[in-house]
This record gives sequence, structure tokens and C-alpha cells, in this order.
Amino acid sequence: MSQKTILIVDDEPINLAIMESALADSYTLVTARSGAEALRAVVNHQPALVLLDIGLPDSDGFEVCQQIRQLDPTGCLQVVFVTGYRDPEHEAAGFEAGAVDYIVKPIVAQIVRARVSAHLARVQVAALEQSYREAIMMLAHAGHYNDTDTGAHIWRMSAYSRALAVACGWDEESSARLELAAPMHDTGKLGVPQAILRKPGPLNEQEWIVMRTHPQVGFDILSKSDAPVFKMAAEIALCHHEKWDGSGYPAGLKGKDIPQSARIVAVADVFDALSMKRPYKETWPLAKILAHLEAGSGTHFDPELVVLFMGILPEILAIHSRLDDAVIGG
Repeated sequence: MSQKTILIVDDEPINLAIMESALADSYTLVTARSGAEALRAVVNHQPALVLLDIGLPDSDGFEVCQQIRQLDPTGCLQVVFVTGYRDPEHEAAGFEAGAVDYIVKPIVAQIVRARVSAHLARVQVAALEQSYREAIMMLAHAGHYNDTDTGAHIWRMSAYSRALAVACGWDEESSARLELAAPMHDTGKLGVPQAILRKPGPLNEQEWIVMRTHPQVGFDILSKSDAPVFKMAAEIALCHHEKWDGSGYPAGLKGKDIPQSARIVAVADVFDALSMKRPYKETWPLAKILAHLEAGSGTHFDPELVVLFMGILPEILAIHSRLDDAVIGG
């Protein structure tokens, strides 16, 4: 594995030498002695971390820090001030400028190595988390690739699901996990022929037999992972077509035997699906959608969730407006 690149910015040769001595064995080092040199080095070498002095000959480090942040669209580049200024005012200004740490000279090699290692570990974790989210989003889109649902639909219904989970009393971590898991609820449609998914009219009995296989297919795909978000996604994929009165599929689960995650997604999914135009139907007006949810309370839907959903309707409508097709671009 290639070494991470660190940019050291200081106009004093002795300071550069000390920093190089502390870090050269573990990292690829690039040095700069002014703000202008530092900015060029960021563009040319794309470092993972910048160790930046405040007192530079051509500019102050605070301004350089802000400019470095502007050059990094990913937001992953870490800036750490290494300076002789010990007062709280300079330290506060450093963090305000966008730095993640503030080290006071004289430099102690062991401390610098430890701080650098810790911050680069955070960068790696952030990059892995971003890759994780992107993989989830791609899998969510794959489940709708041959369907008539738009990208906007899966993001809206997942945002509704999170809002409803919070209204149910879920904690922030679990609600956020549900928002990531919900878009994968139709992953199993990868196993349904395009002709069925895109049929401009009601399905016949044989087509419904095929369509009703998609919850199990989705579960089979998503349950291959032990990660909590995929475990929840598998649970939702399997159960999101179950109904409160036991008339759903694939297992005919009833009431609270249906996982609450799936009961939440069922309400959110139906609400948004009815608000969309499909080949087989026009967009329903809001009053008709709400009447449908209320009519299904206690049969299709968990009645407590319907009440909670109605109670947060202003938030739901705000999400719909924010994530409208015209905004997302389909």
C-alpha cells in the first residue's frame, strides 16, 4: 500500500527538518515555505494532511487554511496548525478557519506522530463510510432499474421512513440506519422480468405469482451481509408487503409479528407511490392519499403508525417538496 502524503508548511528550515525527521519513515513528505507554495503543493500533490504554520512570510496561516479547504471538494483533507502561538485566541481562530487540530511548538516528535496517525485514521474511516453509502445507493437504484419508480421516489420514501421512525421514538442512530436501509426494500425486483415491472396495466394471476417472489429474492441478496444496515434492509425487503390483518405476502404475518421497520416503510412507500404518476395510474391528490391510508389503518397498515404519520404530515410534505422530481432530476 502506498504511503500517505503529508504537506509540511513552515518558513523555518529547522522546523521542517524536525518534522521530516519525525515523519519521514512512515509518510511521503512534501514541504513548502510560504502560503503560495503550500497552495500549489495541495493542487500538485493532493496530500491527505497539511501541517501548517501560522506565521508565514507572504500570508497568515488562517487565510491559507481557508484557501486549502476551498481547494478540497471532498472535504477529506485535514489541516493541523503547528505553531508557536500558545494563546487561546490564536487556537480558536485556527479551528474557526477549518483546522482539525492545533499543536504548539516546540515540536515533540512522538506527539506529532500520534496526532498525524489519529487524524489520518479518521480520514480513512470517513472514506470507507462514503464508499459504504455509495454502495447502498447503487444497490437501491439497481432494485428499481427496470421499474417505473424514479430515483426521487426511493429517496423520498426513505426520508419519510426516518421521520416516522423518530415519531415512533427510535433513537437517532437507528432512525438514520432505517433511512439507509429503506431504499433497498425492492432489491428483489432484480429477479422480476422487465415486462412485468413495466406492464402498463394490472398484472394477471401468473404475473402476480412472479411479482410476489421479490421480497424473498431481496432478503436472499441482502441477508448475505452481517452489517446492521443490511440486516435491517433484508428484514424490510422480506416483510414490506405484509399487512396488519395478515393478508399480505410472502408469509401472511399479522400485526406486530411484522417487524416495525417494515411496517414503517409500508406506510412511507404507499404514501409516496400514490403521489406519483405510473403507467397504470395518475397522481392521486393529497386528500385521496390520506383517505386511503386511513381506510387501510388496521387492515393494511399499523393503525398507530397511521396516526403518527398524520401527526407529522407537515414534515412529510416538506420532505416531498424538497425531494421533488423536479429538484432531483428524476
